[in-house]
Amino acid sequence: MSGLVPLYLALVIPLAGAVLIAALGRWPNAREAATLATGVALFAFVVSLLEHVLAGANPGVVLVWLLPNLPLVLRLEPLGMIFALVASSLWIVTSLYSIGYMRAHGEAHQTRFYVCFAVSICAAMGVALAGNMLTLFLFYEVLTLSTYPLVSHHGTPKAMKGARTYLGVLVTTSVGFLLLAVAWTYALAGTLDFRAGGILAGRASDSVLLVLLALYVFGTGKAAVMPFHRWLPAAMVAPTPVSALLHAVAVVKAGVFTVMKVAVYIFGPDLLASTGINTWLMYAAGFTVIAGSLVAMAQDNLKRRLAYSTVSQLSYIVLGAALANTWGIVGGSMHIAMHAFGKITLFFCAGAIYVAAHKTEISDMRGLGRAMPVTMIAFLVGALSVIGVPPLGGSWSKWYLALGALDAGQILFVAVLMISSLLNIAYLIPIPIRAFFSKPADGSEPAGFREAPAFCLAALSFTALGCVVLFFLADDVYRLLVPWFGA
Repeated sequence: MSGLVPLYLALVIPLAGAVLIAALGRWPNAREAATLATGVALFAFVVSLLEHVLAGANPGVVLVWLLPNLPLVLRLEPLGMIFALVASSLWIVTSLYSIGYMRAHGEAHQTRFYVCFAVSICAAMGVALAGNMLTLFLFYEVLTLSTYPLVSHHGTPKAMKGARTYLGVLVTTSVGFLLLAVAWTYALAGTLDFRAGGILAGRASDSVLLVLLALYVFGTGKAAVMPFHRWLPAAMVAPTPVSALLHAVAVVKAGVFTVMKVAVYIFGPDLLASTGINTWLMYAAGFTVIAGSLVAMAQDNLKRRLAYSTVSQLSYIVLGAALANTWGIVGGSMHIAMHAFGKITLFFCAGAIYVAAHKTEISDMRGLGRAMPVTMIAFLVGALSVIGVPPLGGSWSKWYLALGALDAGQILFVAVLMISSLLNIAYLIPIPIRAFFSKPADGSEPAGFREAPAFCLAALSFTALGCVVLFFLADDVYRLLVPWFGA
């Protein structure tokens, strides 16, 4: 099977696209056409892989052997399939949005932007399809480095400061903690392969395993578990399409995806549950869920409010991994996709508001819904999905997480999920209410429509629709995951 599935094309396609985009930099229309064509080609290839996973296959390909038993390898499995589908599909939509945003805002260095975006998607594909922890770690680092120029895109002192925080936190955690965890795992198990049921059972004492789990979780800084979350709000100095990349397409999803892979394939759910080393992680995730929401409520800047919302929402996925049962893993894995579509919609709307109305503060958005009805309706849809209201995708992932908490006998975390949803309502719903039902502070009425460019509207409308579609696809995602992680 491995010889029949050229998984390396998931890396080659975006890399080739990056080269083509760079070559066409003098011709904006051709450059952007190449960006969209590359995105479509990658998504089509990823979709073609789905049949193998549905058939129960686990195809792989070795890229290079570093040691006799330590290759860089790509391998396909359900978690990676979900992440690859999310990243490749949303790359197309984000590219479409970027065309409207970057042109309307007159951004400089647009060719560099599209090239770095393509390289970062290549790295995300490497993370998604990694067949062992070494491969995942290397592509994880490439993702950090390739997104640094995007965060620092504006080149202002504020942008450079935010980018330094971004790079400093992510590199420090990954080199200081994650790399140590990877090396320690290899020393204990003699392998770094991702295997069903994990590779660490019987390899170390419970206390060693507890320390190792902490190194993995806090070493994966992209998962933004407190206190290693500062890079995420700091990175909001980047253009809005970059914020969308960070929050939905690649970066934070690579973080929580890594935590889920480690829980399922390095430790294994049975080992986590039987030793009790997962208990502290439940509390750390639960604290981040609530604390992130409370901090979000205090933010008047829209992008910063959404950034702290992401800090909170990511720990839903970490909590799912920590619950170490089928419902928790399914719910957390679902939330990778459900949150991606909801949060990217919210960031697209934030960027559209900035381009069309030049507003960044929530307190200045009174009456804006009358001038930008499409944008604010899409914002409401994305917000309701993040909150978990049917018939939107976010309702299913939260439902399965609650079932996972009940199955683990952790009633406290059912309460955490409920309180968090109430806090989601408190910091998200007032925004569209203020936009539709309040007059501007000066009492004036908006003078006609002033929506963002058509490409921006098309992108945010598509992702808002995706929030609805995912509600009806939840059963398909469930059937994809459950045969691999439990009955």
